[in-house]
Amino acid sequence: MNKPKIIFFDVDGTLVPLKGAARPRTLEALRRLHQNGIRLCIATGRAPMEVPKFEGVSFDAFLTYNGSYCFTPEQDIFKNTIPTEEVATLIRNAAALGRPVALANTTRLAANGSEPDLEEYFAIGGVELKIAEDFEEMAKGEIFQVLMGGREEEYPAILKDVPHAKIAAWWNRAVDIIPASGGKGIAVEKVLEFYGISKADSMAFGDGNNDLEMFGAVGTGVAMGNASEKLKAAAAAHCRTVMEDGIYWYCLEQGLITT
Repeated sequence: MNKPKIIFFDVDGTLVPLKGAARPRTLEALRRLHQNGIRLCIATGRAPMEVPKFEGVSFDAFLTYNGSYCFTPEQDIFKNTIPTEEVATLIRNAAALGRPVALANTTRLAANGSEPDLEEYFAIGGVELKIAEDFEEMAKGEIFQVLMGGREEEYPAILKDVPHAKIAAWWNRAVDIIPASGGKGIAVEKVLEFYGISKADSMAFGDGNNDLEMFGAVGTGVAMGNASEKLKAAAAAHCRTVMEDGIYWYCLEQGLITT
């Protein structure tokens, strides 16, 4: 295994437990990796404004909305939106299922209604579900991701007549809908190109099925002990769970950090 020049980290279930903040040893690992000259990147389904703060840690780049909007603190790297007419179709499809949706742009997450699955999905990230009075106007603008409650058996109905979008799911009661040409994999490729770093010199940590494409785009994909079985099968390596400080112990055992 090459010592990585850049590492991509999923957030929920990887850097932080599904409920709670980052553990001290995770923060320690991140700080030491950065001190050792390794670039650190967030790769999450979350909105830019909903990425948690990690005390004492500076990230080089952020891949948000499952890679649909990627940026550094100084500039945008990559933007990928869902066609406006297909956003309208998704809203109609959701309504036919009796489900509201939330829309995501660069500055806001706003919904046209509320229901238990969507509320709990937002609560996992500690985010308040806000219903927008200007929802229809927002839907005509730049939309990077659509969020809604949904089970696997509803996926075909959700995506009916929507050829340019796909589902990226990491929870079994809700979905993130992103551009069909998007995902964490293409976003990782864009960031590697931006920094001039090869795939072989990159690593990623993740736990959900929405991390599968990311693992395919890096040299070494490390699945958390709490990862889905699909992701574990696709991973080059495994570590302990997020609650067992998996990132810290893996980096220590591989010589990426020292005690």
